[in-house]
Amino acid sequence: MELPQMSELMGLSLLLGLLALMATAAVARGWLRAEEETCSRSAGQKANGLPLDKSLRSKKQKQYQRIRKEKPQQHNFSHRLLAGALKSHSGNISCMDFSSNGKYLATCADDRTVRIWSTKDFLQREHRSMRANVELDHATLVRFSPDCRAFIVWLANGDTLRVFKMTKREDGGYTFTANPEDFPKKHKAPVINIGIADTGKFIMTASSDTTILIWNLKGHVLSTINTNQMNNTHAAISPCSRFVASCGFTPDVKVWEVCFGKKSDFQEVVRAFELKGHSAAVHFFAFSNDSRRMASVSKDGTWKLWDTDVEYKKQQDPYLLRTGCFEVASAMPCRLALSPDAQVLALASGSSIHLYNTRRGEKEESFEQVHGECITDLSFDITGRLLASCGDRAVRLFHNTPGHRAVVEEMQGLLKRASNESTRQRLQQQLTQAQEALRSLGALKK
Repeated sequence: MELPQMSELMGLSLLLGLLALMATAAVARGWLRAEEETCSRSAGQKANGLPLDKSLRSKKQKQYQRIRKEKPQQHNFSHRLLAGALKSHSGNISCMDFSSNGKYLATCADDRTVRIWSTKDFLQREHRSMRANVELDHATLVRFSPDCRAFIVWLANGDTLRVFKMTKREDGGYTFTANPEDFPKKHKAPVINIGIADTGKFIMTASSDTTILIWNLKGHVLSTINTNQMNNTHAAISPCSRFVASCGFTPDVKVWEVCFGKKSDFQEVVRAFELKGHSAAVHFFAFSNDSRRMASVSKDGTWKLWDTDVEYKKQQDPYLLRTGCFEVASAMPCRLALSPDAQVLALASGSSIHLYNTRRGEKEESFEQVHGECITDLSFDITGRLLASCGDRAVRLFHNTPGHRAVVEEMQGLLKRASNESTRQRLQQQLTQAQEALRSLGALKK
């Protein structure tokens, strides 16, 4: 009985083995056939000068390339004085502006949006912003209105001004509505800056030729200024709203007064004074918050601080207070920002920023390769505690340690001369606050 059972088992094993061999052979033939077809297709495409079949690429590779195309790598920057970075734009930021009440920062980029940021979030981990879309165009310049209920932009393709009204919603956000009609086109060269007077009486636009236009708020030109500077590199309205200034190819900064009557009716634009002392073209200038100081940087490789609190109608000229060295200005364009109290000067060239103490003329801080592109705008907030810069898709915020040190020096000097106790207590409080700020940033000098 055992022999027949063994023979049956052996037969069954042989049958199973034969079936396994046949299945293996079939799989192998199918694999070889697929390889031959792939090779012949590739060879045919190469012979005809055609690219390889895209279907041969893996799905992961396609997804990776799509992600790389849609999201360019963000420039990374770190520094002990970096307070934060605002990152919501998908395009490069060209301009920014702090509101007069200090609550908001407006930024515009080539992604066809203007973003309004809350300054109270600047030192937090999350940064909230509200978006205003610029239809069928993008803004290159942006400025808040004095009442912070509107802002104006310069349109890159439209070559004109557009006004956006800000309407507050019940949830605390804003609705942004563009005026039905833009300002008329008047400039014949690219516009380099715009501004609104803090009094709300006029708007300024300046182009790269020699033209500055003074507008009323309804879009009518009140006056045209010919700067006679070969070309304009910068123009701005003073914070006091009395003056409009420009710089360019000539080695000076020219300042005009925009005059209004007692009933706020426009009268005329008259020449006020000039900042003379540079030996080459002036790249940029800025006013202090009270308009009593101005700073300029020139192709001659120097920056200068001026006392402009003068009676120009009595032929009194501005006083030169300080001259500092900034050699890189002789080789490339530069821009600057002056702190509200005129104690700190920020100079930007390429993608780097340098901070100077204007009282001594010494450089105190440097930030290298802050942005992935050249810096396009630079500004202190209204408190002077933070410096903002833009140049790629982010705004970077820096602690103004030179400003805190300047307060310490000033308060220490005033304390020595203080005569009454109440004054001493007030000065001591300001001194302590500045010292604590420096200590928290690890920048208090022993």
